[in-house]
Amino acid sequence: MSLSQAQKKAFRSIGHHLNPVVMISENGISEGVLAELDRALNDHELIKVKFALPEREEREAMLEELVAASRAELIHNIGKMALLYRANPKANPKLSNVQRYADHHGRR
Repeated sequence: MSLSQAQKKAFRSIGHHLNPVVMISENGISEGVLAELDRALNDHELIKVKFALPEREEREAMLEELVAASRAELIHNIGKMALLYRANPKANPKLSNVQRYADHHGRR
């Protein structure tokens, strides 16, 4: 899945107002974290992930691992926050951040 720059820009606009739903600590990526990440991406499609790690290299390595394990696309990464997207054609319109905020950010 390759998104255009316009789509990424629209997703960043939506993501700006989101709170993180998954947090990664120094304990790393466990099966529980991956399960929660998968559930959040299925429900919301576009999510924010917070890394509670002090070292930039650790955050980048864990982010690469998360993206690969979740089959999501990295939309944006700044500091300790990352914005991930994975399309779900059967997403609940009341839960999907992409569908709920589509009209508010010029995507249609």
